[in-house]
Amino acid sequence: MLIQKDSVVTIRYRLDDAHGQPLQSRVEEVAYLHGGYDNLLPAIETALEGQEVGYSTTIDLPPETGFGVRDENLLKSIPRAEFPAGVKVGGQLRGPDAEGNERVYHVLKIKGQEVLLDGNHPLAGKHVRFVVRVLSVRPASAEEVTHGHAHGEHGHHH
Repeated sequence: MLIQKDSVVTIRYRLDDAHGQPLQSRVEEVAYLHGGYDNLLPAIETALEGQEVGYSTTIDLPPETGFGVRDENLLKSIPRAEFPAGVKVGGQLRGPDAEGNERVYHVLKIKGQEVLLDGNHPLAGKHVRFVVRVLSVRPASAEEVTHGHAHGEHGHHH
């Protein structure tokens, strides 16, 4: 079966930096619903469209088609008194951005009575390489299409 809209694709992948050095400690496996459901970056889906089991490739992702260009407006400081207990440097928390939209913030620094947060993706501004191999392809169930994601092993569990 070829990868096409509404197929569930299981891939094995790793992320490398622009020089081919791994950015993660191990290779990951994930099942995703193919076809514009925001389960993978669009550039990755485009590269996999029409391929089949066994296909492998390396996809170069500059910031514009990868994890985004850094936006310095997504850096913010909050008073330590407003900071939730138990969250440390390197941790994450959710909160509103300047427009009131929910965003994940990464804790960069705790200095005195101030906490510095970054709402950018950790790989924003970086050129990365997505090294991928297709392990399986199957038609999605009606429920998976309705939910907008793959279910089961390496997919979403309800």
